Amino acid sequence: MSGKAGRNLPAAIITGIVLLVPALLGIFFFELMLIFVWTILLSMGVWEVARALETRVAPTGHQLRLPKIPLFLGAVAMPTAAYFGGVEALTLALMATALAIVVAAALWKVRDPGRSILSSIFVACWVPFMMSFAVLLLNLDQGDWRLVVVVLLVVSNDTFGYLFGVFFGKHPMAPKISPKKSWEGFGGSLLGATGVGVLTSWLIFEEPLYVGALLAVAVVIASTAGDFSESMVKRELGIKDMSRLLPGHGGVMDRLDSLVFAMPTAFFVVVALNVDAGGVPLGL
Repeated sequence: MSGKAGRNLPAAIITGIVLLVPALLGIFFFELMLIFVWTILLSMGVWEVARALETRVAPTGHQLRLPKIPLFLGAVAMPTAAYFGGVEALTLALMATALAIVVAAALWKVRDPGRSILSSIFVACWVPFMMSFAVLLLNLDQGDWRLVVVVLLVVSNDTFGYLFGVFFGKHPMAPKISPKKSWEGFGGSLLGATGVGVLTSWLIFEEPLYVGALLAVAVVIASTAGDFSESMVKRELGIKDMSRLLPGHGGVMDRLDSLVFAMPTAFFVVVALNVDAGGVPLGL
């Protein structure tokens, strides 16, 4: 049984439930479980992006090879460092991963080391570093709900964007990158997500409504940028899905692409608004 998008719908639903249940349990009850699940997903994302990049042949005529062991270690170290040490520890973990990539490329004498190192650092930044801001969100006041709300805003962006795009979409945003995304769909994403953001500010955080509205707008813009970024990478590599690791969904990054920029954006918006434990923005 397949949906209109060619996906196996039952498999997609089962996979979604299998991922959602431990994520919710981890967010609200067992944070270390969430970190464990997150490191597995990030490791899978690192593998599939590195594997996709290795399909390219360098100008030297040799197939690109990325030192994956430092990338896997970084996928474990970065969210763990973010959880226990915050922004500073996360940044240090990224720097250590980059150094390990350079050392590994030298020790293993990879061909075309410049491209290999730059591609590996791109993977480290795009997947584990950016996505580890989800863990930093969890460490904020009311962090469990902050993280849930950001995910809900990303889902709202996709849902309302799809509905408005299907019914009203006539003007493509970037037809060469993502032909199905329209300005009407983007407007629907902004309207729907803003409504969700305002409601959560009122019902969950008891903070001024503009806080939720600003967060929603920022998340929608960041999520759209995340969608486009993965679409550009896949188009450049000539592939449809990053992999088939998730039954019914394609690859891990095919499901998490909207979160790549949304998580750090949401973290910095919340910090910039300086929301205290009582949900009151300070300095505004």
